[in-house]
Amino acid sequence: MSGSGAKAGEGLQISVTVADGVALRVRHRAGSAPPPFLLVHGLSSNARLWDGVADRLAAEGHPVYAVDLRSHGESDAPEEGYDTATAAADVAAVAGALGLGPAIVAGQSWGGNVVVRMAAEHPALVAGLALVDGGWIDLSADFASWSECARALRPPELAGATADAMRARLRRVHPDWSTAAIEATVANLRVGPDGTLTRRLSIPRHMSILRSMWDDPPHRWFPAVTAPVLLLPAIPEDPQRAQRIRDRVAAAQAALPRATIREYLGADHDLHAQHPDRLARDLLDLATMSVGTP
Repeated sequence: MSGSGAKAGEGLQISVTVADGVALRVRHRAGSAPPPFLLVHGLSSNARLWDGVADRLAAEGHPVYAVDLRSHGESDAPEEGYDTATAAADVAAVAGALGLGPAIVAGQSWGGNVVVRMAAEHPALVAGLALVDGGWIDLSADFASWSECARALRPPELAGATADAMRARLRRVHPDWSTAAIEATVANLRVGPDGTLTRRLSIPRHMSILRSMWDDPPHRWFPAVTAPVLLLPAIPEDPQRAQRIRDRVAAAQAALPRATIREYLGADHDLHAQHPDRLARDLLDLATMSVGTP
């Protein structure tokens, strides 16, 4: 494990070895108040999306760690390990290497699926589990076949897309996001000297992760999760879509031994980018609920 400096407001950058030849980058904000927080991003995202939430948690005195998964953000990009099981093992290895003990672990989107499996397989590492518009994603329930799923969810080719064009589109689609959240989203991709974008996570590796989500839905792991769980779904305005999401989240709540739902009405999928203050408050509430958890 090694550390390096960062720009003001970003905290410390830590490199944690999770397997032979594989190191993950972790963004750390110091604090002494228990419990620590461990934050996990979604598919083709990166740890910087958690910066707003991390700032608020650290302001309350808590140590905060946000990890870049394999081939995401500034982490290593090995040839193998692009599946939910490996990501869960990597997050557990980060927690162990940093000596976090029981932490409040939050995962967004696919990151929610990742931390569900991590909590089921490593219960001693998790004091409380926050599932941020994810953790109940079951692709095999959403599509009739893997081929249909793969066609629908395969990411598009970038074809000369530029960072400036992406920033403009993000500002148009997400007018309530901060500049930092916009820049963090641009950092999902690598920006070349000429401003063109390339993928950090290649399409084949992206598809490998999607296939693991198809093969390994998180509901298989729900009964083994012993920590308190906070389910935080983004509820769209469309009534039919909203009901489908509510049904899925209610089923997750019923299968998890100790789960509470807090809805974000009319919110974006990236709740940590859109509502960092509210999400941080919910995570702090989960920490309070988790006090005394065996």
